[in-house]
Amino acid sequence: MKLGYSTWGMPTVPIDTAIPHIANLGFDGIELTIIQRFTTELSTLDTAERKRIASLLKQHNLALPAIAAHSNLMDVHAESHAKNMWRLKGGVDLAVELAQGDELPAVNTTTGGKPNEWDTKKNFLVERVGELVEYATSRGVTIAMEPHIGAIIDTPVKVLELLEIINSPYLKVNFDISHFDIVGMSTEETVSALAAVSIHTHVKDQRGIAPDFEFLIPGEGTFDYVGYLKLMRKHGYDGFITAEVSFMVQARKDYNPLAAATLSYQTLSKAFVDAGIERN
Repeated sequence: MKLGYSTWGMPTVPIDTAIPHIANLGFDGIELTIIQRFTTELSTLDTAERKRIASLLKQHNLALPAIAAHSNLMDVHAESHAKNMWRLKGGVDLAVELAQGDELPAVNTTTGGKPNEWDTKKNFLVERVGELVEYATSRGVTIAMEPHIGAIIDTPVKVLELLEIINSPYLKVNFDISHFDIVGMSTEETVSALAAVSIHTHVKDQRGIAPDFEFLIPGEGTFDYVGYLKLMRKHGYDGFITAEVSFMVQARKDYNPLAAATLSYQTLSKAFVDAGIERN
């Protein structure tokens, strides 16, 4: 396994500041965020900027395991849906352009929608995901679906059913355990269900049980990263463990994106050591 950091926690930080900071801390790779409000929003990435980002990654010896293109797949408005698909498919194209060697980044997204819509709107979601996966397949890129609290896919059972229906090697899971921890699901339960079908991960810290919960920066809470890492290894996961800082944390008046990355690295790199897991 390796240790990554998502630029999700750095919406206003220029990429030529973010990449050196993440590399100098000791992270092995980054997840690049391309949604609105970010300095790397997809529409700003012309050919020259894409080449520059690729050069920065190579210069600082950072892998790019994933691209965060989170967009609502359940939007019923034609114009909004077209924009969402443009971003997701554009993320697929970007993954091909920024790929380092034979390893293509996964494109991460959540689904949107509401948990109680699963039975009535599952087929609608399947059609949308199927279109996206078909495009990703044509380019050799994997879509990583993230179960998320409050979304139509919010449990391991639902995402596993989606994978079974789509039945493609180009659809896997972006496994963010925080969304299960805050509803009281155990680490063993979720890791045993999802590690084998995951291509990428997010980790945060968190406290409380939904609806009374709070996402935190890794190291601010009491989540057992050592136990989590050992279970991920036990169940066969060998990809990136990527720290993500939520919008909830970013809303703090004193939020410092560079300091958040530093605390995340200190916390997670120590967890790797304490778990006896080499990063390779």
